[in-house]
Amino acid sequence: MSKLRGAVLAVVLLGLIAPIVVGLAETARAAFGVLPALGLRAWSLEPWRMLLAQPGFASSVRLTLVTGLGSTLIALALAMGFCASVPGRMRWLAPFLATPHAAMAVGLAFVLAPSGWIARVLAPVMGWASPPDLATVHDGWGLALMLGLVVKELPFLLLVMASGLAQLPVAHHIAAGRAMGYGPGLAWIKLILPQLWPLIRLPVWVVLAYGLSVVDMAIILGPSNPPTLAVAVLRWFNAADVAMILPASAGGLLQAGLVVGCIAALWGAEVVLRGIGRWWLRRGGRGVSWAPGLQVARVGVWGLMGLALAALLSLLVWSLTWRWSYPMIWPERWSGELWMSAMWSKALMNTLILAGMTVMLSLLLAVFWLEAEEDLTRAAWAEALIYLPLLMPQIGFLYGLNVVFLRAGISGGYIAVVWAQALFVFPYVMIALSEPWRALDARLLQVAAALGAGRWRRLFTLRLPMLLGPIMTAGAIGVAVSVAQYLPTLFLGAGRIATLTTEAVTLSSGSDRRVTAVYASLQAALPFAAYALAALIPAWWHRNRRDLRGGGV
Repeated sequence: MSKLRGAVLAVVLLGLIAPIVVGLAETARAAFGVLPALGLRAWSLEPWRMLLAQPGFASSVRLTLVTGLGSTLIALALAMGFCASVPGRMRWLAPFLATPHAAMAVGLAFVLAPSGWIARVLAPVMGWASPPDLATVHDGWGLALMLGLVVKELPFLLLVMASGLAQLPVAHHIAAGRAMGYGPGLAWIKLILPQLWPLIRLPVWVVLAYGLSVVDMAIILGPSNPPTLAVAVLRWFNAADVAMILPASAGGLLQAGLVVGCIAALWGAEVVLRGIGRWWLRRGGRGVSWAPGLQVARVGVWGLMGLALAALLSLLVWSLTWRWSYPMIWPERWSGELWMSAMWSKALMNTLILAGMTVMLSLLLAVFWLEAEEDLTRAAWAEALIYLPLLMPQIGFLYGLNVVFLRAGISGGYIAVVWAQALFVFPYVMIALSEPWRALDARLLQVAAALGAGRWRRLFTLRLPMLLGPIMTAGAIGVAVSVAQYLPTLFLGAGRIATLTTEAVTLSSGSDRRVTAVYASLQAALPFAAYALAALIPAWWHRNRRDLRGGGV
């Protein structure tokens, strides 16, 4: 088994971690002037001077920090307030979690645009005979992008917090706090939050890293001139002038530095607040009532989820629309012609192939990783490496990784894209599968071993069938992550592999909302289909199992 653990660890290091390191190294070379393709072999700071000279550079950095930090802090505050006042498992979050970021962004753009649903509802009241001259999408402050990030990341934080709270004796602590004269909100902050934070620290860092480096949502909802730094770097990488690779590489490194710096700042704030919190606890003041703040959080979360639901509905409505004049609330004529044209079939097939290959690879690696833990102590440092891709901005290393794949002759094909997507799918599969796997009663396996079953027989005839539900759920999560991948498909596919996500993002800047809605609807539908199969297949597989508790046959 030690050989299996070593083999799995080698695959993770060489297949998942090494590409990030190599990609960053290649990007760093170009960021400091070394680009042999252009005959540049001497180290220099010229790329950084070019970066600083780019029009709107300072505004791009400001927008990145404002939207990334702002959306994370708002989503975190709302999630904490909601969990403090509305306990529960929150299974209703599944539809919002399953929706890819680009699909949600397209739907929000349809709702928030000057000719969108909100403006159409308000038109009779406000007297708008034509769409108002308001920058509700692509606004210069990045408010639409910030709103989109909050809407998409809020369900993730709520689910993570609900999972963390399930591990704590919340009711007991709240009752003890109430007995000492603290209100429920204050008791939650003083007693529950300090225990909850270590359980959600890493997911919050992941949300922050994504908010600072997001590209697809920023293209659809964010400012366009100047855009956020990640979008600007993507434009420079794709510029006709190949010399722009130099400032683009410097911008990619800067993007990584911003993420690291903001995570370090969040950790520093945690240290400071921990000291203040200890003083606050020792002081013992009951403080003012937190009920109004909790009420604001509840209303805010329900309002944002209602907005997300309207965004998803708008995708379906626009995909079936033939004519929809402003300011009518509903289309004048409906049509399924765009669905019948099957113009989306090739993108759908590519998306399914990539998702299937990536998820199977990730599940296989996760199963062998977890199986190898049976007789060995879990290596914390090795597990930490698994989550590195979620904290590293994609724009910072995918260009360099593409250069390496070009030299290897695999760029632009399915192998390269599957490999790149697996960097981000595997961590989520591990997160979803690890706890159910480790929670399985070891006594069942011990009994099987006592009856003479070998390790592989126990794995394939006992453990895997018993964990079919969690495995299918982890696979569904992997499908959702794979479908949502934009930059890995764009860079490593070299523009030759069109998926629903790449097409939806490209079409979002066009004038035909109906075509965009078809691609975005399909993109949103695939994760829903995966989750449905994850629920139905285990039920079908175990349909004839015996009811041991009731003694039935």
